[in-house]
Amino acid sequence: MRQAGMLLPVFSLPGKYGIGTLGKSAMDFVDILADTGNRIWQMLPMGPTGFGDSPYQSFSAFAENPYFLDLEELIEDGLLEEEDLEELDFGDDSDRIDYGKIYVAKFSALRLAFKNWKKIDGNSIDELIAGTRRETLEYCEFMAIKNSLKGASWNVWPEELRDRDEEALEKFRKKNRDEIAFYAFIQFKLDEQWKKLKEYAGKRGILLMGDIPIYCAPDSADAWAERELFQFDEEGNPKSVAGVPPDAFSATGQLWGNPLYDWEQHQKSGYAWWMDRMDYCLKRYDYLRVDHFRGFEAYYSVPFGDETAVNGEWVKGPGMSLFEAMYEHFGSRELPIIAEDLGVITDEVRALMKETGFPGMKILQFAFDSGPANAYLPHNFTSTNCICYTGTHDNDTLRHWFENLPGWQRGYIYDYMSRSDTDWKFMTALIIKLAMGTIADTVIIPVTDYLECGEEGRINQPGKTGSNWQWRMKEGAFTEKKKDSIRRILGTYGRYFDAPKIEKESEEASDEEESKVKSEGESKTELKESETE
Repeated sequence: MRQAGMLLPVFSLPGKYGIGTLGKSAMDFVDILADTGNRIWQMLPMGPTGFGDSPYQSFSAFAENPYFLDLEELIEDGLLEEEDLEELDFGDDSDRIDYGKIYVAKFSALRLAFKNWKKIDGNSIDELIAGTRRETLEYCEFMAIKNSLKGASWNVWPEELRDRDEEALEKFRKKNRDEIAFYAFIQFKLDEQWKKLKEYAGKRGILLMGDIPIYCAPDSADAWAERELFQFDEEGNPKSVAGVPPDAFSATGQLWGNPLYDWEQHQKSGYAWWMDRMDYCLKRYDYLRVDHFRGFEAYYSVPFGDETAVNGEWVKGPGMSLFEAMYEHFGSRELPIIAEDLGVITDEVRALMKETGFPGMKILQFAFDSGPANAYLPHNFTSTNCICYTGTHDNDTLRHWFENLPGWQRGYIYDYMSRSDTDWKFMTALIIKLAMGTIADTVIIPVTDYLECGEEGRINQPGKTGSNWQWRMKEGAFTEKKKDSIRRILGTYGRYFDAPKIEKESEEASDEEESKVKSEGESKTELKESETE
């Protein structure tokens, strides 16, 4: 089935309190997708982020980012009042996220909400903790310990906590019950809000595509709680770390620093941790993009302590045995997984892709730099089983990319598309149409490309720090004119999805009834005052 979608991180949604959330703005974006004939909302990883704010470096693979908890819904729940938030500084730039201010303000608000929840339902703390998923609770304990030690990484914690001595952990749990419950409360409310969003998206026929990093962050609950599944020494330091070799993004490669898996240990357990991770994710999302898929065939191992990724080497990964375990676990060979198959792709990786049957990715920004044999050029697509993108979160915006290409490359694009330099102002829309016209089953367009953003709209620049993951969409960015343009593009190329409409009569009736009651109340007050006079 030919279909289309948009790529937009949750943090980029507009809203009142400094960062996008799972509240009304998320519901509104579902409506934008449905109203324009799109079918898929692709998000970035949703885990809790730490230093650097990258969604690909999360404190847990089994928890959600507290920043995404919508405060206005907490007001509706009676856990906060608007006045509580008025003196908090969430930043004053509606176009960029100020994570320093967000951290202070958001957690101040969340701690107040938790305090108010305890007044209402404080007797349920034990029930809250007991009802929290094991891996998620490990994250809650991890954060409570980290906070008690001023944010220190787990590998420098006191030995008994670092090594998860059960007696020491139980003592900490009893002493810090409220702090652990605070993080469990956040996850509980996030789960509530996510379910509301997922249900609403389902009513409108919109499918949610999640994204998981292949690796866990070095300072994460996963690495701390499941140390035997990673290549760590006895003191919790990695023996080797993850990265990728030099490529178009970086001359010295990318040194990610993530601990590498001990795949032999995973295999001995039947890949139990991976089955739990996929269970957690596939209950939340309709599709799941797996980042750095090629790492399952062979992963790039860099000696711990190196300052660049130049001296790394490729080491064989689990290959098909991991996915055979998934097929058996889920009872199906048809899993809604999208493989991020970018980077150094070998014949062995292609063979693994073919055997799994997972769709890969075709990026048009990679298509025009090496002549007619380039695999990303539309005439070289060999199967409909792929997803075509103009660019990803790691690419420049389409407009800024095109404007800054060398002249020969722009010339090649003009020739390829039977255009000329008189069309340069329209090239963003024309390249979007090129993607839509491919044989790919699915086309995903970053929101920043539909909105024709310049350099300011770039989500991430690999290898660069300080300005990533900050862009926010403006309120009302999708005008009726813009939405109509998208409808026509999707309709032209057979990708338009006729989304179900939602009856809102009951809501309107409720509003009318409320207005009527209010009016009657005001009339009675006026009458009473008249009689008094």
